[in-house]
Amino acid sequence: MLGLMQHHPLLVGSVIDYAARTFGEVEVVSRSIEGPITRSTYADIALRTRKLAQALIRLGIKPGDRVGGASWNHDRYLEAFYGVSGMGAVLHTTNPRLFPEQMAYTISHAGDRAMLVDLDCLKAMEAIAGELSQVEAFIVLTDAANMPDTRLPNALAYEDLLAGEDGDYDWPDLDEQSASAICYTSGTTGDPKGVVYSHRSTILHAMANAAPNAGNYSYRDTIMPVVALFHGNGWGMPFVAPMTGAKLVLPGRVMEMPALRELILDEGVTIALGVPTIWLSMLEYLKTAGGGLGALKRIVTGGSAPPAAMIEALERDHGIETVHAWGMTETQAASTFAMPVDAPPSDETMAARLTQGRPLFGHTIRITDEAGAELPRDAAAVGELKVRGHWVASAYYRRDDAPALDVDGWLITGDVATISGRDELRLTDRAKDVIKSGGEWISSIDLENAAVGHPAIAEAAVIGIPHPKWQERPALIVVRAEGGQIEGAALIDWLADHVAKWWLPDEVMFVDEIPHTRTGKIDKVRLRQHYAEAKDAAAQ
Repeated sequence: MLGLMQHHPLLVGSVIDYAARTFGEVEVVSRSIEGPITRSTYADIALRTRKLAQALIRLGIKPGDRVGGASWNHDRYLEAFYGVSGMGAVLHTTNPRLFPEQMAYTISHAGDRAMLVDLDCLKAMEAIAGELSQVEAFIVLTDAANMPDTRLPNALAYEDLLAGEDGDYDWPDLDEQSASAICYTSGTTGDPKGVVYSHRSTILHAMANAAPNAGNYSYRDTIMPVVALFHGNGWGMPFVAPMTGAKLVLPGRVMEMPALRELILDEGVTIALGVPTIWLSMLEYLKTAGGGLGALKRIVTGGSAPPAAMIEALERDHGIETVHAWGMTETQAASTFAMPVDAPPSDETMAARLTQGRPLFGHTIRITDEAGAELPRDAAAVGELKVRGHWVASAYYRRDDAPALDVDGWLITGDVATISGRDELRLTDRAKDVIKSGGEWISSIDLENAAVGHPAIAEAAVIGIPHPKWQERPALIVVRAEGGQIEGAALIDWLADHVAKWWLPDEVMFVDEIPHTRTGKIDKVRLRQHYAEAKDAAAQ
C-alpha cells in the first residue's frame, strides 16, 4: 500500500521561487568586485536567475552541460547557483585559489562549456585560457562600463547578457537526482577529484543544516558566509539563507578584518561562517582596534578544529558562541555539529564543544579498524571514519581509479576518529597526518589546540618526525602572537599541564608563518618539506 500524498521533485529552482514569494523583500547585500556595496532582494535575485537561464539557453547551453564559475562571494555569483542549475545545467564551482595547472585540470575534466568569471579572477583565467579549448564563452561578471579589455576569447559582459532577456521563463521539471553542481576536492594528494551534487542532495542538505541542532538559521537572522561559495557551495548558504528567509550578506573578495567587521556592524550580521583562521585574525584585530562585533551572536566554523582559547575569547569578550561543524566536499559540507552546551563552563563542556559534534538526521557515521570491522562507540576506540547518507558522494566524477566507497558502501573519509555512545564524533587526525608513537596514536589536532591555548602563540601545527625507538614523535611548529615572548622549553613545560606527558613534542620550531592549502587548511605536506629542509641546513 502506498501513501496518498503528493510528490514533487526536490529541485534547486524551487528554493529561490519560495524565497521570492514568501521573503521577496528580504535583502541580499554584497560587496561588489568593482568596490561599491550593492543591495537587492530575493525577488530581484529570482528574476535575474531566470534571465540568466534564458541567456545560457540562447548561448546553446543544454541540460546536463557544465558551466564553470571562477568567482568570489557576491550577488552575481549567487545568481549562478539558480540560473545554471535551475535550467538543468551543472554549475562547476571552480576554486580560483588552486594552482593554475590544477584550475585548468578541473575545468577541462568537468567539461565546462562556458565560464562565469568575476573581475578579480580574470587574470588567472587569461593565464590558462589557451588550455581550455572546450570553453565556448567566457562571461565576465560585470557590466559594460566596467568590462575590461580582456584576452579571453568570446568574452561577454554578464549584465549585457541579462539585459537582453525578460525573465519570463519556467524552470523545467527535472529529475531530482539530476546533477546540480560539481565541486572538486583540494587536490593536496594528487589531482582534485570531482564530487557531483544532485538537486535532491542539495535540498536535503540545506534543510538539515537549517535545523536547530545544526546552524539554527531563521528569518530573524542576517547570515554572512565568509567561507567561499566554491567550498562545498558555501557550506550550503546560497540555499539555506533564502530557504529560511534570512538576510544574506556576501563579503566579496576583500577578506581584511576591517572590511569584514564593517559589514558585520553595518548590516547587523547575526551569524557568520568561516574557518578558525578568520576568527583568530578577527580577535587579534579587535585587540588593537577595540570595540566589538555588534549584533553577531554566533559563528559556525569548520575546516579545522577551533582552539578552546578562541571559543573562550569570543564568548568572554564579545558574547559570541561558536558552533563547530564537520564536513567535506564529499558530504556537501557540514554534516555534524557540536552545538554549545547548556551547562556551566567546565573542562567537560569545553571538551564536548571541541568535538566535531553529532550527525544530522540523514547522515550516519562509524569507525572501522584496518580490516574494515566496525569499532565500538565508546569514545576510546580509534579508527578510520566512514560515513553514508542522503548527501554523501557515491563515486568521484570520471575517476574509476579512485573509489570513494568501501566494500560495504560507506564513504572513506580519510579521517581518524573516535565516536561516543551519544554518537559524538571526535577527529584525532587525518589518516595521512596521524602520529603513531610506540604503537599509540597521538592526536595532532588536540596537541595543536593545546599549544594555541598559550597566550603567546597565534597558530600551531604538529607533524610526525621519525624516531629510532618510538617510530614517530611529534614536532610542534608555532607562530608567536604579536608581542609574544616564549621559548621552546617554556612552551613544553606549559603543555605538560595540558596534555599527556608522552604527547609532549620532542621539538618546537618557531616560524613567521605556517603554510596553508588553497582551502585554508594547514598544509602539512609543505610543513614536512620545510622541516626537512631546515634540518638539512642545520646539519651542514
